[in-house]
Formats: sequence, C-alpha cells, structure tokens
Amino acid sequence: MAKLVVLTEGFVGTSCELKAERTTVGRVEDNTFQIAEPSVSSHHCEILLRGADVVVKDLNSTNGTYVNGQPTTEAVLKPGQILRLGKIEIRFEDETAAPPKKQDHAAPPPGGVKLTELEQGGRPVGSPFAKKSNKANKIFIYVGIGLGLVIVAFIVISLTKLTQ
Repeated sequence: MAKLVVLTEGFVGTSCELKAERTTVGRVEDNTFQIAEPSVSSHHCEILLRGADVVVKDLNSTNGTYVNGQPTTEAVLKPGQILRLGKIEIRFEDETAAPPKKQDHAAPPPGGVKLTELEQGGRPVGSPFAKKSNKANKIFIYVGIGLGLVIVAFIVISLTKLTQ
C-alpha cells in the first residue's frame, strides 16, 4: 500500500495511506491528510492514483510543492522520493513497488574532490549549503572592541578623578 510519511520534527511518524483515487493534503480540516503547519497552504496539493502511477499535483500553493528539492506543479512519485510542502518534508513509500536503490551518501563524488576545492573551502556546484559569511562575526568583533575601549576610558577617567 502506498503512503505518505512525514519526516519533519514535530510531525515525525504522521502518515496517510493512499487508498482513494484522490487524496488532498493541506493545513485545514477538510483535507484527507491534514498537516496543521503555517507554511502548508489550506489546500496545498493532491495525490492522485492513476493506474500504477502515483501523481502529486500542486493546487497553487503559496510555498510550492517540491519533489526531491525540485519545484513541481505535477509529477509522478517514485518510492523513497521526498515531497516538500512549505517547511514539511514527507517521504513517499510504496511497499508494492520494488524497493528503491540505496545510495551511499558518504561516497565521494564520481569525479573525486579536487585539492583546490578543499583548500579554498569550495562547495560542489548545486550544493544546498551556502558558504557562511563572516560579516556578522566582524561586526561583533568591532562592537566588542569599541565597547572595551569605552569601558577602559571610563575606568581611566574615574581613577583620575578619584586621585585628584
């Protein structure tokens, strides 16, 4: 039986078996599968059983529907794929289909990693993790130094007035 299993913290383990030809997913109670989270639209998407295919169709949601990180308006779901509705991640499972091929996420990229990428802290093209900016750290350091100087000046002025 095909089903949707929520992976997002706070909703982990919540699931919905896809028994009907049409399953609506959204934030409000009149959906077949209700996910009460603000980033999910009232009527976010629908899951359609079309023969052997399971299709997800976005219902003009505010935050979009994504399959494995790619925005979609309509797509055929494969077992193991991750559906994202707003901030909620859901895995599509289908026990009647062949199990998905396991991926080794610890394996190096096919072309390997270049030494220059390691030295420069480069990220692979298309990486979902942006390089962190040091701007906030620099501002924090400058503010700290400025406050330190003000405190030292205040102490020096106080001590000179006390000794007079």
